[in-house]
Amino acid sequence: MNAWPNRIDWSALDEAERERLLRRPAQAVSAQVQADVAGILDQVRAHGDAALRALSLRFDGVAPEDFAVGPEEFAEAESVVPLELRVAMIAAAQRIEAFHEDGMQAPYAVETAPGVVCERVVRAIGRVGLYVPAGSAPLPSTALMLGVPARLAGCREALLCTPPRRDGTADPAVLVAAKLCGISRVYKLGGAQAIAAMAFGTGSIARCDKLFGPGNAFVTEAKRQVSMRADGAAIDMPAGPSEVLVIADAGANAAFVAADLLSQAEHGPDSQVVLLSDDAALLDAVEAQLQAQLPHLPRNAIARQALAESRLIRVDALDTAFDISNRYAPEHLILALRDPRAWLDRVQAAGSVFLGDWTPEALGDYCSGTNHVLPTGGAARAVSGLGVASFQTTISVQAAQPRGIAAIGPCAIVMAEAEGLDAHRNAVAMRLAETAA
Repeated sequence: MNAWPNRIDWSALDEAERERLLRRPAQAVSAQVQADVAGILDQVRAHGDAALRALSLRFDGVAPEDFAVGPEEFAEAESVVPLELRVAMIAAAQRIEAFHEDGMQAPYAVETAPGVVCERVVRAIGRVGLYVPAGSAPLPSTALMLGVPARLAGCREALLCTPPRRDGTADPAVLVAAKLCGISRVYKLGGAQAIAAMAFGTGSIARCDKLFGPGNAFVTEAKRQVSMRADGAAIDMPAGPSEVLVIADAGANAAFVAADLLSQAEHGPDSQVVLLSDDAALLDAVEAQLQAQLPHLPRNAIARQALAESRLIRVDALDTAFDISNRYAPEHLILALRDPRAWLDRVQAAGSVFLGDWTPEALGDYCSGTNHVLPTGGAARAVSGLGVASFQTTISVQAAQPRGIAAIGPCAIVMAEAEGLDAHRNAVAMRLAETAA
């Protein structure tokens, strides 16, 4: 089977063909996903824990009486996770904390006029729900990416849902990662039903103010739908099936590029990988490397499905490649270029950027320090990746002294009169009269 049937010359396509080319696989099945997810949400909202057990049995093959992970299971996880992995997770958590701590929001105050002070104060979101995927592959790294900024933000409560294994237990590495972040409320629950439980609340799972984390098309759609319901919850972003776009020049290492593409393709059959280059020989070499590397991957069957919906695109110039990338707005963007930083200003829409041959996307997935919970499906045009600010709100505050309202009150009166809002005008005018007296 050819690993990559989608070799394309961008200049030969018309506008409609280009639009179709840049569609994500998950977008093509969204109508059915929407209907299925809506049914799951309604079921959980109406029947609570009973619905969760039925759905868990249907999708995960297990229906635990108690979804919560108890002390014994945490202890067992500590005993079975290898020391090498534990040390790696501790080191990764430290780098994630170092990066996110420096980017935290800070309160500030400004005197906008004599006697008028305007401030911004920062508050942590009260109860947050974290979703850690563990379908075809458990992701303890996601527990770190969610748990570290939640702890830095100072959220009062953080609970975490992760799909159960066939024996009804949670993945031990996910539990150890959660504990490293100070999270003790972990539930063995996955998919759209987990999102519904955290959004609406059930007998055993508390309702959350905001939900976080990546997932498949069903999880992403569930997050979108609960965010639109009056009794639902806010969400971080659309963080669905993984995707990477690579822009490579003639000097790129074809083996490295192929490995980066495969590292995203192995996430799931609905992942998408795209390569743009102005060099035909480089495209040939990458295609050969894909064929050579793919058979040796344990998850090669999954990667093959993803590659069938992926793209290898020849462009006339690198400038065109950046135009396409900004239009696609990838979750991950790798610049396999000789002077990648010189091109960084051309990047307008991407979740996270990886500069040069020695910066594989996998570093960002695990341990460079940046967050791997990123906008997908083109949302990077207007949405940023996860950070401490995602777990906080800001509140504006203002205080005016008599001399302050005397200074700026006339401005408010003129604007209130222009808008025909007499009560607004009177609220200011009465105070001005009092200060004058």
